[in-house]
Amino acid sequence: MGFFDRLSRLLRANLNDLVSKAEDPVKILDQSVADMQTDLVKLRQAVAMAIASQKRLRNQADQAEAQAATWYERAELALKKGEEGLAREALARRKTFQETATSLSGQLQGQDAQVETLKKSLVALEGKIAEARTKKDMLKARAQAAQAQQQLQSAVGNLGTNSAMAAFERMEDKVQALEASSQAAAELAGADLESQFASLEGGSDVDDELASLRQRLEGGPEAVALPAGEPSDSTKVEPVKVAEVDADLEELRKSIDKL
Repeated sequence: MGFFDRLSRLLRANLNDLVSKAEDPVKILDQSVADMQTDLVKLRQAVAMAIASQKRLRNQADQAEAQAATWYERAELALKKGEEGLAREALARRKTFQETATSLSGQLQGQDAQVETLKKSLVALEGKIAEARTKKDMLKARAQAAQAQQQLQSAVGNLGTNSAMAAFERMEDKVQALEASSQAAAELAGADLESQFASLEGGSDVDDELASLRQRLEGGPEAVALPAGEPSDSTKVEPVKVAEVDADLEELRKSIDKL
C-alpha cells in the first residue's frame, strides 16, 4: 500500500470522525425533512411537465387523426368528381397523417406510463414526508431527552472532582467538627457542675462533723475522752488535752479551706 493511499485513508477517517461528532440529531432531522420537501417540489414540477407533454402529444395525435380523416373525405370527393389523380394525392396526404398519428399514439402510450409512474412516486414521497415529519418530532424529543440525560450523567460524574462540591464537603466536615467540639465542651461543663455540687455536698458532711466535734469540745476534757468501763492498765486511754484538740482542729480547718 502506497504512502499517499494511507494518507488519504487517514484524512478521510479523521474527517468522517469530525463530521460524526459535529452532527446534531435535531438539526440533521430538520435538514433531512427540508431536503425531502425540496425533492417533493422538484418531483411535482417533473410530474407537471410530464402531464403537459402528455396532453400535447394527445392533441397532436388527435389532430393527425383528424387530418387523416379530412384527407380521406377529400379523396372520396375527388374520386366522385372523376379526379383520380387528385384523389390519389389526397390519399397520400391521408397516409402521412395516419403515420404521424400512429407515431404520436405510441409516444403517448409511453408518456402515459411515465406520468403514471411519476404520480405514484409523488404520492409515495408525500406519504414518506408526512411520516418523516411525524417521526421527526418524536425523534427530536428522544434526542433532546438523551442529550439531557447524558449531560446529567456527566454532571453527576464530575461532582467528585468539582472544586465547588469539594469545598462544600469540606465545610460540611468543618461544621460537624464544630458541633462535636461544642458537644464536648457542654459535657465538660456538665461534669464540672457535677463536681461542684459533689464538693458542696461533701462540705456539708464535713460541717456536720465539725459541729459535732465542737459540741463535744464544749463539754470539757471529760467529754473528749473515750467512753470506758473498766479498762485494764495496758488498754487505758489517757484523756485528750485541749491544746492537742485545738491543733488538730486548726489542721482540719486548713485542709477544709484548701478544698
